[in-house]
Amino acid sequence: MPHRRFLKRVLPRHEHIRGHRRFRLLDELLDDPQIFHLTRRSAAGGVANGLFMAFIPVPGHMLLAAVTAILLRVNLPLSIVLVWISNPITLAPQMILAYKVGAKVLHQSIGPIHFEMSLRWMGSTLMQSWEEMLLGCFILATAAAILGYLAVDLAWRTAIMYKAAQRRKERRIRDKHRKAAHD
Repeated sequence: MPHRRFLKRVLPRHEHIRGHRRFRLLDELLDDPQIFHLTRRSAAGGVANGLFMAFIPVPGHMLLAAVTAILLRVNLPLSIVLVWISNPITLAPQMILAYKVGAKVLHQSIGPIHFEMSLRWMGSTLMQSWEEMLLGCFILATAAAILGYLAVDLAWRTAIMYKAAQRRKERRIRDKHRKAAHD
Protein backbone atom coordinates (compact mmCIF):
# COMPACT_ATOMS: atom_id res chain seq x y z
CA MET A 1 0.00 0.00 0.00
CA PRO A 2 1.35 3.45 -0.84
CA HIS A 3 0.60 4.99 2.57
CA ARG A 4 2.28 2.10 4.33
CA ARG A 5 5.44 2.45 2.24
CA PHE A 6 5.47 6.19 2.88
CA LEU A 7 5.13 5.72 6.65
CA LYS A 8 7.89 3.11 6.72
CA ARG A 9 10.14 5.55 4.88
CA VAL A 10 9.53 8.58 7.15
CA LEU A 11 9.10 7.00 10.59
CA PRO A 12 12.13 6.30 12.79
CA ARG A 13 13.54 2.80 12.46
CA HIS A 14 13.65 0.24 15.26
CA GLU A 15 17.44 0.56 15.57
CA HIS A 16 17.28 4.35 15.85
CA ILE A 17 14.75 4.22 18.69
CA ARG A 18 16.65 1.48 20.53
CA GLY A 19 19.86 3.49 20.27
CA HIS A 20 18.30 6.73 21.58
CA ARG A 21 19.57 7.69 25.02
CA ARG A 22 16.10 8.54 26.35
CA PHE A 23 14.82 5.04 25.68
CA ARG A 24 17.62 3.05 27.32
CA LEU A 25 15.34 2.35 30.30
CA LEU A 26 12.91 0.62 27.97
CA ASP A 27 15.57 -1.41 26.14
CA GLU A 28 14.20 -4.86 26.98
CA LEU A 29 10.60 -3.82 26.29
CA LEU A 30 11.59 -2.65 22.79
CA ASP A 31 12.14 -6.27 21.73
CA ASP A 32 8.41 -6.74 21.02
CA PRO A 33 8.09 -6.68 17.20
CA GLN A 34 4.38 -5.76 17.41
CA ILE A 35 5.20 -2.17 18.43
CA PHE A 36 7.09 -1.61 15.17
CA HIS A 37 4.68 -3.31 12.73
CA LEU A 38 2.47 -1.16 10.55
CA THR A 39 -0.94 -2.76 10.59
CA ARG A 40 -4.29 -0.98 10.55
CA ARG A 41 -4.79 -1.61 14.27
CA SER A 42 -1.26 -0.69 15.35
CA ALA A 43 -1.13 2.43 13.18
CA ALA A 44 -4.54 3.69 14.35
CA GLY A 45 -3.62 2.90 17.95
CA GLY A 46 -0.25 4.63 17.62
CA VAL A 47 -1.91 7.75 16.23
CA ALA A 48 -4.52 7.73 19.00
CA ASN A 49 -1.86 7.23 21.68
CA GLY A 50 0.39 9.98 20.33
CA LEU A 51 -2.48 12.46 20.00
CA PHE A 52 -3.76 11.66 23.48
CA MET A 53 -0.33 12.13 25.06
CA ALA A 54 0.20 15.37 23.14
CA PHE A 55 -2.60 16.97 25.17
CA ILE A 56 -1.45 15.72 28.57
CA PRO A 57 0.28 18.67 30.31
CA VAL A 58 3.33 16.96 31.78
CA PRO A 59 6.99 17.12 30.87
CA GLY A 60 8.36 14.02 29.18
CA HIS A 61 5.60 13.53 26.61
CA MET A 62 7.83 11.41 24.42
CA LEU A 63 8.76 8.92 27.15
CA LEU A 64 5.15 8.73 28.35
CA ALA A 65 3.96 8.07 24.78
CA ALA A 66 6.63 5.39 24.36
CA VAL A 67 5.69 3.59 27.58
CA THR A 68 1.97 3.61 26.78
CA ALA A 69 2.62 2.50 23.18
CA ILE A 70 4.60 -0.47 24.51
CA LEU A 71 1.95 -1.34 27.09
CA LEU A 72 -0.88 -1.03 24.55
CA ARG A 73 1.22 -2.78 21.86
CA VAL A 74 0.55 -0.08 19.26
CA ASN A 75 2.96 1.48 16.78
CA LEU A 76 5.74 3.12 18.80
CA PRO A 77 7.23 5.38 16.09
CA LEU A 78 3.83 6.91 15.26
CA SER A 79 3.13 7.53 18.94
CA ILE A 80 6.46 9.28 19.43
CA VAL A 81 6.18 11.40 16.29
CA LEU A 82 2.60 12.52 16.93
CA VAL A 83 3.27 13.57 20.50
CA TRP A 84 5.28 16.45 19.01
CA ILE A 85 2.07 18.13 17.89
CA SER A 86 2.46 19.65 21.32
CA ASN A 87 5.60 21.76 21.04
CA PRO A 88 6.77 25.22 22.14
CA ILE A 89 4.96 26.83 19.21
CA THR A 90 1.61 25.10 19.75
CA LEU A 91 1.69 24.94 23.56
CA ALA A 92 0.08 28.34 24.23
CA PRO A 93 -2.93 27.89 21.91
CA GLN A 94 -3.34 24.31 23.09
CA MET A 95 -3.40 25.25 26.80
CA ILE A 96 -5.67 28.25 26.23
CA LEU A 97 -8.11 26.06 24.29
CA ALA A 98 -7.95 23.41 27.03
CA TYR A 99 -8.68 26.05 29.68
CA LYS A 100 -11.64 27.42 27.69
CA VAL A 101 -13.10 23.94 27.09
CA GLY A 102 -12.69 22.99 30.75
CA ALA A 103 -14.19 26.27 31.95
CA LYS A 104 -17.18 25.84 29.62
CA VAL A 105 -17.83 22.32 30.86
CA LEU A 106 -17.54 23.44 34.51
CA HIS A 107 -19.71 26.50 33.79
CA GLN A 108 -16.95 28.88 34.88
CA SER A 109 -16.58 32.38 33.50
CA ILE A 110 -13.69 32.78 31.09
CA GLY A 111 -11.60 35.85 31.68
CA PRO A 112 -8.88 37.27 29.46
CA ILE A 113 -5.81 35.06 29.23
CA HIS A 114 -2.36 36.53 28.84
CA PHE A 115 -0.09 33.57 28.15
CA GLU A 116 3.57 33.85 29.05
CA MET A 117 6.13 31.10 28.53
CA SER A 118 7.66 31.18 32.00
CA LEU A 119 7.63 29.06 35.12
CA ARG A 120 6.41 32.04 37.16
CA TRP A 121 3.37 32.47 34.92
CA MET A 122 2.64 28.75 34.90
CA GLY A 123 2.88 28.56 38.67
CA SER A 124 0.62 31.52 39.37
CA THR A 125 -1.95 30.97 36.61
CA LEU A 126 -2.20 27.21 36.83
CA MET A 127 -2.69 27.35 40.59
CA GLN A 128 -5.84 29.41 39.98
CA SER A 129 -7.27 27.45 37.05
CA TRP A 130 -5.78 23.96 37.16
CA GLU A 131 -9.15 22.19 37.34
CA GLU A 132 -10.42 23.82 34.15
CA MET A 133 -7.08 23.27 32.40
CA LEU A 134 -6.80 19.58 33.30
CA LEU A 135 -10.41 18.83 32.44
CA GLY A 136 -10.01 20.62 29.11
CA CYS A 137 -6.77 18.75 28.41
CA PHE A 138 -8.45 15.42 29.12
CA ILE A 139 -11.45 16.28 26.91
CA LEU A 140 -9.22 17.48 24.04
CA ALA A 141 -6.89 14.48 24.43
CA THR A 142 -9.79 12.04 24.31
CA ALA A 143 -11.41 13.77 21.33
CA ALA A 144 -8.11 13.94 19.42
CA ALA A 145 -7.36 10.28 20.14
CA ILE A 146 -10.81 9.09 19.03
CA LEU A 147 -10.80 11.24 15.89
CA GLY A 148 -7.23 10.20 15.06
CA TYR A 149 -8.02 6.51 15.49
CA LEU A 150 -11.17 6.74 13.38
CA ALA A 151 -9.45 8.80 10.66
CA VAL A 152 -6.58 6.32 10.29
CA ASP A 153 -8.93 3.34 10.39
CA LEU A 154 -11.20 4.90 7.75
CA ALA A 155 -8.28 5.93 5.54
CA TRP A 156 -6.76 2.44 5.80
CA ARG A 157 -10.06 0.71 4.97
CA THR A 158 -10.73 3.12 2.10
CA ALA A 159 -7.27 2.43 0.64
CA ILE A 160 -7.89 -1.33 0.87
CA MET A 161 -11.30 -1.03 -0.81
CA TYR A 162 -9.83 1.18 -3.55
CA LYS A 163 -7.04 -1.34 -4.20
CA ALA A 164 -9.56 -4.19 -4.32
CA ALA A 165 -11.74 -2.26 -6.76
CA GLN A 166 -8.68 -1.55 -8.95
CA ARG A 167 -7.76 -5.26 -8.96
CA ARG A 168 -11.34 -6.24 -9.90
CA LYS A 169 -11.34 -3.68 -12.70
CA GLU A 170 -7.98 -4.94 -14.02
CA ARG A 171 -9.20 -8.54 -13.78
CA ARG A 172 -12.36 -7.71 -15.77
CA ILE A 173 -10.30 -6.01 -18.48
CA ARG A 174 -7.88 -8.95 -18.60
CA ASP A 175 -10.73 -11.46 -18.80
CA LYS A 176 -12.38 -9.41 -21.53
CA HIS A 177 -9.15 -9.41 -23.57
CA ARG A 178 -8.68 -13.17 -23.06
CA LYS A 179 -12.25 -13.84 -24.16
CA ALA A 180 -11.79 -11.62 -27.23
CA ALA A 181 -8.56 -13.44 -28.07
CA HIS A 182 -10.28 -16.85 -27.87
CA ASP A 183 -13.19 -15.76 -30.11
